[in-house]
Amino acid sequence: MEDEIVIASSPTDAGISCFDLHSGAEHLRYRNCASPPHSLISVGGRYLAASQVRDAAANSGSVFYWSWNKPQVEVKCFPSEPINTLVCDDDGSFIIGGGVSGDIYIWQVATGRLLKKWHAHYRAVSCLVYVDQSTLISGAEDGCVRVWSLLMIFDNIRRNEAKHLFEYSFSEHSLRVTDIVIGNGGCNAIIISASEDRTCKVWSLSKGKLLRNIVFPSIIDAIALDPGEHVFYAGGRDGKIYIAALHAQPTSTSNYGPHIIGTLSDHSKAVTCLAFAVNGHLLVSGSEDGMIRVWDTRSRNIIRILKHAKGPVNNLLVIRRPPSLYPRTSMHSQSLSVRRQGALVPPPLEKYTNSTDDNSDVKAVIIPRVDSEIPFYASYISTCTMTNQIKELEQQGSSGAMEMEIERLKLDYKRSTQMLQQWKKMYENLNQFCVNELLDGDQSRGPAT
Repeated sequence: MEDEIVIASSPTDAGISCFDLHSGAEHLRYRNCASPPHSLISVGGRYLAASQVRDAAANSGSVFYWSWNKPQVEVKCFPSEPINTLVCDDDGSFIIGGGVSGDIYIWQVATGRLLKKWHAHYRAVSCLVYVDQSTLISGAEDGCVRVWSLLMIFDNIRRNEAKHLFEYSFSEHSLRVTDIVIGNGGCNAIIISASEDRTCKVWSLSKGKLLRNIVFPSIIDAIALDPGEHVFYAGGRDGKIYIAALHAQPTSTSNYGPHIIGTLSDHSKAVTCLAFAVNGHLLVSGSEDGMIRVWDTRSRNIIRILKHAKGPVNNLLVIRRPPSLYPRTSMHSQSLSVRRQGALVPPPLEKYTNSTDDNSDVKAVIIPRVDSEIPFYASYISTCTMTNQIKELEQQGSSGAMEMEIERLKLDYKRSTQMLQQWKKMYENLNQFCVNELLDGDQSRGPAT
């Protein structure tokens, strides 16, 4: 069983709740947080960050950092405008924010430096999805979903030559985009977007076109994709969580509409956020009723109910428990104390870019890991960063180049292994589907005469 925690925040100043997923025990409550949707993140598993929009009319906003083992805010950042939504890369080297003006910002975490800013949408950015080192997806109040090449964003020559910065711009939604999720498969993945127009749309990332449009009885504010990618779950403002099929043919017998095959229903108010546990069958939902429910998607039953401090829940994270939240024992207290010394929160995020450095090369600064015993979601050093470091070391005649090359090869091997496992699972699913189709066909034809 994975050792996971559930982290929840509210748009009111109710702080951040932190629960054990499997026991329901509350670990710690972090103070002074009033966050908009999609703005609570775990930065590389090292600390929490959340955007604060307390007075949007005054055009003021902030981003706060918390250490895992301290309830009070440790760092306050004041960007040039309110930040609606935050994401970060897997290793926590960069934070990306979407502003109320429609601009997108990229900061380097270790230095706080604002690396890039560009005008992405005509209205406020409402959600962001970091895909990989080269791709970012954004949704906005203008109804657009846009796919960005980060390689293009950081290439000043290509930016000046291009007619537009985005790779794709999907404008089929007629109202505000409320959530976006992406499946597995890298550049061949599917994208699912939800909107206040009561639809969820499925897109092809590789082809840049609409694959399916599903209409719901209620506005959908949150979506979660089943790890097997057979169905996705859509949280509605009517308190229901709708289950929509991705590959099945539309059915006219559904009470809710084509492609909708069922519901999870227990919240008394709008469902605002959804997240899957690592095992892939526990679904966690947050609601305006202030409750967090843990569902077993196989039985469609509730297995646990958690109560947020006060006010509605609008952000949820389900992550592996960081070492700072493990109980202190005589065996581990000294080692945890040593590791916590490397878990210092970073400096504040810069308000403006340094124009003199705008054309300079961007190099990531890697923060030391504080969690050497618990597996991490991704490797700490990016391939691109390591390649640049290898070249520099080789030019300097350093013997460290060989070690860096070994680390790069290890990372490539790890990623290839992960992709192989994904393809293996897809093959097994396809094989089972074909076998079932053949068996069904034989049964329908009956015995040979």
